Amino acid sequence: MVTIRRVTTVPPAMVEALTDVLLDCVEGGASVGFMLPLARDHARSFWQKVGRGVAAGERALLVAEDEQGVCGTVQLVLAMPDNQPHRADVAKMLVHRRARQKGLGAALMRAAEDVARACGRSLLVLDTVTGSTADRLYTRLGWVRVGDIPRYALFPGGGFCSTTVFYRDLAP
Repeated sequence: MVTIRRVTTVPPAMVEALTDVLLDCVEGGASVGFMLPLARDHARSFWQKVGRGVAAGERALLVAEDEQGVCGTVQLVLAMPDNQPHRADVAKMLVHRRARQKGLGAALMRAAEDVARACGRSLLVLDTVTGSTADRLYTRLGWVRVGDIPRYALFPGGGFCSTTVFYRDLAP
């Protein structure tokens, strides 16, 4: 069984568990902002920075855990410009390869939408690799495709990938 919860602090043990998930995703080819080889120290530094953002109220962090520990995560970037207090960006929706194809990505996204509403956000924005499993997931969940940007980023092993931008209107 998998549980998903919002965390308000990111202690060292959780940083290590999240680092494991990030390393697994990047090693599996996910284009999530990092290149191979991804050093553990670099991944750990990323999660420490996220932890500081969570502590400052700039980010909401959701963590999925199964019997083996942390197996997925998603963030809401809440620190927006003054003229966008109603919006958040969805970032780093990651699912460890051991937990994929079990509905966890969809569950994380539904939980992120619930947290966004609880934080007073009515518009969410995200981007993902065009044609990816995540692209299909967001489409299936009813997110609205804005468009594709060619050569937006690199895959972890090199080579350009296009990115698709989506939004979700949570307003009643």
